[in-house]
Parts: sequence; structure tokens; C-alpha cells
Amino acid sequence: MARILLGFIFAVFMALPAARAQEEPVVWVQVEAQPSLNAAQDAARRYAATLADVNGFALGRGWYAIALGPYRREEAERVLQVYRAEGVIARDSYIAESSDYQQQFWPIGANLLEGPAAPAIAAPDSPPVVAADPAPAPIPEPADETLREARESESLLDRDARAALQEAMTWAGVYDGAIDAAFGQGTRAAMARWQAQNGFEATGVLTTRQRAELFRQFNAVFDGLGLEVVRDNATGIAMELPTAVLGFDRYEPPFAHFNATGDIDARLLLISQSGDRATLAGLYDIMQTLEIVPESGPRSLDGDRFTLIGEGALQISHTQVWLRDGAIKGFTLIWPAGDEARRSRLLGRMQDSFDWLPGTLDPAEGSGAQDIDLISGLEIRKPKQARSGFYVDASGAVLTTAEAVANCGRITIDEAYEADVVLSDADLGVAILRPRQPLAPVRVAAFQEVTPRLLSDVAVSGYSYGGLLGAPTVTFGQLAELQGLNGEAHLKRLALSALEGDAGGPVLDTGGAVLGMLLARAQDGRTLPDEVSFAATNGALQAVLTQGGITPRVTSDQDRIPAEALTDRAGEMTVLVSCWD
Repeated sequence: MARILLGFIFAVFMALPAARAQEEPVVWVQVEAQPSLNAAQDAARRYAATLADVNGFALGRGWYAIALGPYRREEAERVLQVYRAEGVIARDSYIAESSDYQQQFWPIGANLLEGPAAPAIAAPDSPPVVAADPAPAPIPEPADETLREARESESLLDRDARAALQEAMTWAGVYDGAIDAAFGQGTRAAMARWQAQNGFEATGVLTTRQRAELFRQFNAVFDGLGLEVVRDNATGIAMELPTAVLGFDRYEPPFAHFNATGDIDARLLLISQSGDRATLAGLYDIMQTLEIVPESGPRSLDGDRFTLIGEGALQISHTQVWLRDGAIKGFTLIWPAGDEARRSRLLGRMQDSFDWLPGTLDPAEGSGAQDIDLISGLEIRKPKQARSGFYVDASGAVLTTAEAVANCGRITIDEAYEADVVLSDADLGVAILRPRQPLAPVRVAAFQEVTPRLLSDVAVSGYSYGGLLGAPTVTFGQLAELQGLNGEAHLKRLALSALEGDAGGPVLDTGGAVLGMLLARAQDGRTLPDEVSFAATNGALQAVLTQGGITPRVTSDQDRIPAEALTDRAGEMTVLVSCWD
């Protein structure tokens, strides 16, 4: 029915005075919105197969609209009424203003936001009206090549041009074969499909004009990006950049920061410093700790180069760095997730255009803010929470608090070794971790079998500040009570001022034997005074370890060693337990 309706276009609107057409603002009939450019392009093609005046516009924040028009207001209302009645468009379609839209992406290369209104669609029972001053007939375009001429022009293409055609047809969704520059049956069928989709005779041989149209569509993904070669002499790098999307912000060696200047939430780093393979490897390790590089995604360090691809829910970052003649240079592109077609094409242009200029970024360049959580102006990835733990067997099993490892997407020991929870006792508040690769601890906890005396000296070893200091600290205090406040036999009360990060750390006697494990400061939903802490007793801990398949080491020695030696001994068994999203 939609095809039939298109035959009832009113000629009367062509007779309206030009001044009125210019004065009246145009509107659109929005029929659909999609959350990605690829989906929106598919929708636009689908509507264009049956409807006239199909357009696609960016809405911002990653959304794209399919709209009919442009029309004057009264015309748009008629289009909306007719198409809704015929079921051609959704019932929730509505009239939109030009100000609702941003850059046009369909048809490729069009820009109708400032153009004239399209003719209206008449109701099926409306009589045609003859225009008083019919517009002159358009001058026809020159005839396209014949099939023989198309074959002749195609025969002049070199291998690169033939492969480029296959790549463009792959992008258009009509070809899924190898990019081999061989025009066999699969390539010919793809050409025919593309011709049919674009209103050409499906001969299976593209004419010169059709090839130009295919490449125009293929490269339209770059429209609005402002691709230009940028020469940055400070970093010694030249490359093609999307200058309409990114603008230079600052230097913070080894990075030159380019931040978003438009609606696309993108960022770019140019990387430049002097160094060798050791410097390159260090940069590779450091960059994996940054928030801009999500943890999932392929990555590799291979001799004089490395690649880091971080794939997150909201963004994808791609880092490539090379070492050449004592200079380390590269880039990181951070682009919104869900825009893969444009991101991959842009990335290819940037990679192909990357050029080395003399020099590297001066380490004294720029004056970024100093912050312990920043590296050259970039945020370090931080865990959701960090607590303490200690080794309980020779293969690296760790005892910690259940609270430390609750609802974690990933758990690490000393931020370097991933671990899994093998047992968690919510009632006691303790958990056992097993590293995914066997470790060889310098020291394993030995549990004291002799009951300690009240008011005897004790110490707690833990990462009081969540790993900020890079090593555990030891807090000294006394054993205040052999049970909890309500007489709990599995608890000891301590008189010492522990911090949140100390939870999970070992409680030690003066000889370095373990008397228990420090628990989280909140007890039964109540916050304790600063000088009061509680520890799980050895008997309860050893029962949990046995249940987890670990035979705890025990001792009856009651030595008294110097505080410095106790600190060293405690540090050898204490670990940082980190919980990551």
C-alpha cells in the first residue's frame, strides 16, 4: 500500500510561493530510534525500500533516529495520519523538529537539516491539483556505462583497487568472502546484491559511477570526524586524527592528551619517550593498571612493540606502542563501545598514517597536578575494597575475612595473583582463598596451641591503608579478653587501634605465632570504639582450615623476639587481598 500512496504526491505544494517555503520551518516524522549506527543504517535501508523521503540523523548520546521529511507542519501531519492508518509506520511515530537532530548519516552524504521541505503525501481520496507554475523538468544525467564498458573499466583496476572494492562490499553487508582481489562467483553475486539494493540493474559488474557511489557510502562513516593529519613536534608524531571530535588538551609526559570536543565521548593519548626494551616493558605493565584500559581484551608484548586492547561495557581502548632507535612512540584511542564499525575504520586510518618525526616528548614538558592516584594525569584502576590476609599453607592458600571477598568480580593476592574463594564461613566471618597458580610463601602461619595470658602483648599485621604504603604495618596492643562481649568462645577481644584495612590480618604473640585473625570492626551491626577490636580464635580458624582441606601448622613455642624481627616475620606471611568489580 505504501508504494501506491507514493503516487498521490500533491503537485500543489510546488505552486506555493518561494517566500512561504523559506519562512515556514520544516518538521519531520520520526518513525524509529536505534542505539547504534549499524542498527540505524539497517533500519534506514529497510524503510527506504518502501518509502520516500527516508533520512537518518544522530540524536546524541549514542542514539540515532529514522525520520521522514522534511515537510511543512500541515504536510507532516497528513503523512503521519496516512502512514499510521496504513500500518506503514509505528503507532508511536511522531512529528519532530529539526533542532532535535544532529549530523545526518542517511542518505550517505546528504544534509537536509537546512534544505527545502519535501513534497507532501496526499490522502488517497484527495484529487490532484495542477501547479500554476510547474517547475522545469530536470536535466537528465549522462547515461551510465554499458555492461561492456563497465567490464572494460573494471579491467583497468589494479590489485589494491579490486581488494578495496571487496572490503567496501563487506562493509555494505553484501560480501562475506575473502579479500583476495579475485572477482569470482561470490564477488559477482555481492556486486549484484549491492546494485539491487541501490536501485541499479543487477548485472554483477559495477560501472565506474557505481564504484564511486559504493566508495562514497563506504567512506561516509568518516563524515563529521574532520580527519586531518596532525603533526605534533613535541612528541615527534604525525598521524591522521578526527579533529572535529578530539582537541589537544595538555602534555603530561610520556603522554600528550587529546580530549573530546563534541558529542562523542572519545579520548586520545600520543605516547612518546626515550627508552629501551626495559622501559617499553615497564610502560606495558603500568598502562594495564590505568582506568582507561579495561581489564578484559587481548594484549601482547612482543620484542620492540606491544598492543593493549581493553574492552569495557562503555568504552574500548586500543593502545599500540613501538620501540625504534631508542625512542618509544605510540598512541591510545579510547572510543565508545557500540560504535565498532566507525571505531575500527578510524583506527585503521590512524594506524596507516602513523609517522615518526624527530625527537621525543621532553620529560619536563607540562605541569600536571600531582596525585598518588594518577599517572601522568591518568587514573589508576583501584579495587572496590582492600583488606588483609595471611598464608596458611606452602602452596599459597590465604585466610582472610568473608567481608573482604564478598560480591567480587575478581580477587587478587598482592594485586598480582588471581585467587578463588574455596570456602567462606559467614557465621565466623572468615574465608579461604586459593591462588590460581601455586605460590611459594616465604613464611606460613604457625598457630599457637598454648592459651595466651590476659593482658599479654599482641600485635596485628595488616595493610592498614589498603596497600597505599606498599607493605603491611604492625600495630601493637594487648589481649583484653578471651571471649566476645556476649561470652562468645570463638572470639578474643583486643585492646588496640586497628584500621579497616587491617581486617583479615594475623594476630601474633611476642614470638610471631598466630593467636587468631582480626575481624572487621563492625560487630553485630555496631561500630566499635577505636581502641577495641576482635579476633577469631585459633580453634575456630583451624576448624575452618580443616574443612577446607588444609592442615594448619601449630607451635607451642613462646619466644619473645625483638619488635623489628617480629615486624619482619609478620610481613613475610601477610598479604594484601583486593576485591575488584
